[in-house]
Amino acid sequence: MSSVIHDHARARLVTDARDLPVVPVELRFDSADSPAAVRIAYPGGTEWSVERELLERGLRYPVEQDGWRIWPCGRVQVVVERHDTAGVDVVQFDCAPLVRFLRRTHQEAPQHHEAPHREASKPETARA
Repeated sequence: MSSVIHDHARARLVTDARDLPVVPVELRFDSADSPAAVRIAYPGGTEWSVERELLERGLRYPVEQDGWRIWPCGRVQVVVERHDTAGVDVVQFDCAPLVRFLRRTHQEAPQHHEAPHREASKPETARA
């Protein structure tokens, strides 16, 4: 049986602007679709897929893997940086919504040991 978990958060798009634009995002986990990954959907249909375990580690200490860099920023935020052939996207999240969401993924759908699902597209507005 598949467990699908949805939640909402806000992301700050890290740019060279003085005030970082804030956008609503949907956090999604589907144990049948990609049990090792969580999806972050941005307005306009853009979506990232990142390994759940990598995101969890990045909340505690800097990690880097497969074009992703994730690190804590102070006590209450985390930065997610994504590198691909088109460039670099950098987004900052408050930790609390991510921690609650990740906790729910473990409570409702235990960790699976399958190959991670690769990311889809990225938000064009998040270019640094």
